[in-house]
Amino acid sequence: MSEPPFEPVGLPDPSRKAQVVRGMFDRISTRYDLVNRVMTFRMDVGWRRTTVTSLALPRRSIVVDLASGTGDLSRELRARDIEAISVDLSEGMLRADRSGVPRVRADVLRLPLRDGDVDGATCGFALRNLRDLPTFFAELARVVRPGGRVALLEVATPTNPLLKWGHGVYFGTIVPFIGARLSDGDAYRYLPRSVAYLPTPTELTRQLRDAGFPDATRVVLSGGIAQLLTGTRR
Repeated sequence: MSEPPFEPVGLPDPSRKAQVVRGMFDRISTRYDLVNRVMTFRMDVGWRRTTVTSLALPRRSIVVDLASGTGDLSRELRARDIEAISVDLSEGMLRADRSGVPRVRADVLRLPLRDGDVDGATCGFALRNLRDLPTFFAELARVVRPGGRVALLEVATPTNPLLKWGHGVYFGTIVPFIGARLSDGDAYRYLPRSVAYLPTPTELTRQLRDAGFPDATRVVLSGGIAQLLTGTRR
């Protein structure tokens, strides 16, 4: 008899992940930006600027912003005179998007783009919400032209024992409290638990390299509470 699929405690089974996550983001879309700013003390703004800078693409490049949410990265791309396309599965998030760039509702694992259609791609805080990371990385490799760039921003866990302890307390206790007061308690209880979906840093980088970004690198931000993966399409 085969074993049942692994499901982290308190998280949806991977087979239901897309449906559950889409509904969650529909519910929190109207207050998503507010909660992000409060719970990160606006550090998320700087992280997104770093993400767009790391693309190192010239003006007028075309970049697809995947799992774009309310369009924070798309706004930053537009401010750099880069042509952005906002893609998200959540209708609520797309309605809340005020970036002013073209918006598309689509599954980022099956993008409505041709091979080599774009010069780059960004993704902010969504890797842990995807049900199949190797498929996502393969899709990035398909739609980004050779020589194009990707920059993927995600939460992380510090390696320093003291920082790791403090981060665990804040992320596991304070963030759900803030989320419950300002938005949706269930959604922000999911947030700290969802880190369990992420592969190890070494495995995450390896998967991106294997997909067609051989120079993929990972850097940590703000003492290791966030991470940024970048790579150049072979």
